[in-house]
Amino acid sequence: MTLVFQAIPIFLLIFCRITSFFVVVPILSSKNVPMMFKIGLSVFISFLIFASMGLDKPIPMDGEYVLLIIREMLIGILLGFLAYIFFTAVQIAGSFMDMQIGFSMASVIDPLTGTSSPMLGNLKYMIAVLLFLSFDGHHYLIRAIMDSYKWVPLDNQLFTRIYNGQISDFLFHSFGKMFYLSFQLAAPVIAALFLTDLGLGLLTRVAPQFNIFVIGAPLKMILGFFLLVVLFPELISQFQYLFSTIFDSMEKLLGLISGTQQPSP
Repeated sequence: MTLVFQAIPIFLLIFCRITSFFVVVPILSSKNVPMMFKIGLSVFISFLIFASMGLDKPIPMDGEYVLLIIREMLIGILLGFLAYIFFTAVQIAGSFMDMQIGFSMASVIDPLTGTSSPMLGNLKYMIAVLLFLSFDGHHYLIRAIMDSYKWVPLDNQLFTRIYNGQISDFLFHSFGKMFYLSFQLAAPVIAALFLTDLGLGLLTRVAPQFNIFVIGAPLKMILGFFLLVVLFPELISQFQYLFSTIFDSMEKLLGLISGTQQPSP
């Protein structure tokens, strides 16, 4: 019984980090994944991590134990949220293209997140999910949260890193990089449709009798669909770079929390 009471606090801390990671991480946190599967997977992974860690440092369930739970939940949420914001770059890129093509008024419900999203953003997001699963990205996500205990053990200094501002600076830098990647994904379509708007504007000055609203909307839609078909083969390389950025950023975040990585300038 003594060993059981020593093991319960450690197992609960591990379980809190794993479950909080699955709450926000892309794909595994979607509504299509059953809740019982998430809980069962979290318990199974927690048992694996607990079996590898053992009872080297028993943790008493005293007044500081609540802070330990909050700290472990924050680590899981930070790792999952970092992966999530880079996945939203795909939807933001789709919203940029929707505004140029003219689909911004037509939004659809994304079944993976349960929220309203742009049409092309939802299309690109589903392609990104399929490619991520085909590249075994979900396995790497699970491996990342399991390997986080090698970088950030239970006796980590997360609150100190947050107080020093290292975590917040890194998150702001990640937000900026996410918008840069989203604009990079949408740049070819945006540039081509901007030139189309410029040509239509010149047409109205040369021939004012043309109804620009009747001509412009179908022309931009046809050109937008044609560019999407042409650029579709390049999505694989773009999404590969996006996925590598996700895991590189997660590794840098773990390095910041553990103190082995210096903050980016």
